Amino acid sequence: MVKIGNVALDNGMPKICVPIVGRTVDELVQECQYLQDKIYDVVELRIDFLKDVTSLDAIGEALTAVRKELPNSALLYTFRTKEEGGELEVPEDYYFELIQYAIKTGKVDAIDLEYFRNRDKIAETIKIAKENGVTVVMSNHDFDKTPSYDEISERLIGMKKLGADVAKLACMPNSAKDVLTLLSATENVKSQYPNEPIITMSMGKLGAISRISGEIFGSALTFGSAKKASAPGQLEVGSPRSSLKITASAA
Repeated sequence: MVKIGNVALDNGMPKICVPIVGRTVDELVQECQYLQDKIYDVVELRIDFLKDVTSLDAIGEALTAVRKELPNSALLYTFRTKEEGGELEVPEDYYFELIQYAIKTGKVDAIDLEYFRNRDKIAETIKIAKENGVTVVMSNHDFDKTPSYDEISERLIGMKKLGADVAKLACMPNSAKDVLTLLSATENVKSQYPNEPIITMSMGKLGAISRISGEIFGSALTFGSAKKASAPGQLEVGSPRSSLKITASAA
């Protein structure tokens, strides 16, 4: 069974992941402290928001501070590139360097690895992650549109074939039909990989149903915001859990 830290991504009610963002270490500490009385399963450190992210030393300081505040939380480490909705674009070599650095610190439980990156570097990074017991979440984000049913399925399956522990895809719907396309493709891939977790979401207000219906369609993790949302349509932390319970009881 795939886990992030001590959190199992099983076939039951989706787990809740809360992103934390901060320009400085002090802001990250405040974000962590804000979570102390919140209900969540996984914390996602969005390191691309850190103003000094081009310094590995600064990243190390941020990881140390977050771990001090949240020593027992399952931690997903993410640098989201500008191309896929993140805060900053960096050279591809450095993108992989900052991910491999985080793996080797021993302070992260999982890393996000974007699907449309250099294949050799992806393979190298997955190998390092496996050697260090770090879970690999491979992802793809489209903030403009929803790919076709076939394309969504192909991307998720492609991630699995590259060695991802978890395949993740998020896209922007322009109609209710787009939301149904994403949910149908999720169910299709999940039926082919019934014991392996996938994460999908349709972003924005239109796609909100996709964030709370994972148990029905096969998505293992949903994202809820603490203070600042890191993507359109994230529900505020506290609300996803109750919504998930309502969905599950109706299923």
